[in-house]
Amino acid sequence: MIEIIIYILLGIGVFFNLLAGVGLLRFPDVYTRLHAGTKCTTFGSIFIIGSVILLGLKIWIFPGASETATDGSVLAIHSIFALAAILITNPTGAHAIARAAHRSGIKPVGAVVDDLENKSEKKSAIKKKEEKK
Repeated sequence: MIEIIIYILLGIGVFFNLLAGVGLLRFPDVYTRLHAGTKCTTFGSIFIIGSVILLGLKIWIFPGASETATDGSVLAIHSIFALAAILITNPTGAHAIARAAHRSGIKPVGAVVDDLENKSEKKSAIKKKEEKK
């Protein structure tokens, strides 16, 4: 029964990672590609690592004759740490890339309003006024 759950989680994870690949190919600009590349891969990784955690717990709790060389607890614990690292670094990296793209002057395709467009210019104008005083 647990094998079926593991395969379902793997299937869902692979599906979302494939959607990320399609999004990277189909979306028009860096911002929407980042959206696909981070949201889908993070969500897909949650399911894939969830299946690995379940497999590790299964090996740990119900060891079989052929699975005596593998310690399932180590597999589950390492997978949990890997998931935590992915959950922290994926959004942080996407934010840094999007910020760098915006500061480089890359405009979003079809954007009507860009709230961040003149923010740096306003800050530098305020600093110049303060320096004159």
